[in-house]
Amino acid sequence: MKRDVLVTSLVKQKAAQKPAVDRSKDAIWRLEHLESQMATLSELVREHAEDVDRLVRIVAEDRDVIRRQLLRKHQAQVRVRKHLRNSNSKVGLDS
Repeated sequence: MKRDVLVTSLVKQKAAQKPAVDRSKDAIWRLEHLESQMATLSELVREHAEDVDRLVRIVAEDRDVIRRQLLRKHQAQVRVRKHLRNSNSKVGLDS
C-alpha cells in the first residue's frame, strides 16, 4: 500500500516536470540567489570580525587601565611600608 502511494507520487512528479527552458531559468535564478546569499554572508562575517577586533581593543585598553591602577596602588603600599620602616628605625635609634 505504502509503495503504491510512493510510486504514484513519483509518477505525478515526473509528469509535472518543467520544460528544459524553465529548468534552466530556475537553475540560473537559484545560482544568482545563492551568490546573493554568499555576498550577504561574507558581509556579515566581515562585520563580525570588525566587532570582535573592536571588543579585543576595548578589553585590552580596560586591562591596561586596571593594570596601571593596581600598579599605582602597589607603589603606594610600598611607599607606606618604606616610610613605616624608616620611622621605626629612627625610633629605635633615638632610644
